[in-house]
Amino acid sequence: MVRDDHLVAQVRELVGDAPDVDERRMFGSLIFMVGGNMACGVRDDGLLVRVGRDATDAALAEPHVTPFEMGGGRRPAGWVVVGHAGLAKEKDVRGWVERGVAYARTLPPK
Repeated sequence: MVRDDHLVAQVRELVGDAPDVDERRMFGSLIFMVGGNMACGVRDDGLLVRVGRDATDAALAEPHVTPFEMGGGRRPAGWVVVGHAGLAKEKDVRGWVERGVAYARTLPPK
């Protein structure tokens, strides 16, 4: 269960309320969907962001960013977790959310 109500509110505002935006609970996170595609999500340990396979290495090189790990130690390509220390400023949250939304918008709607 996600407990960071402040981060949830920030992400909700940044993602917006367009008709193609939806929220779902999965992976122990509150996931924000754009066009039926996962964009980002709030977790207890920070912000889950879908950056795409090609941007994964660059994202992992940034401070406070770790690979997203699913059950069984599986690490899906294209996903990272930004820890709370990397989300200290509003502009940091905005930048990561915008990355996730931008990537989700490159995918065909579901």
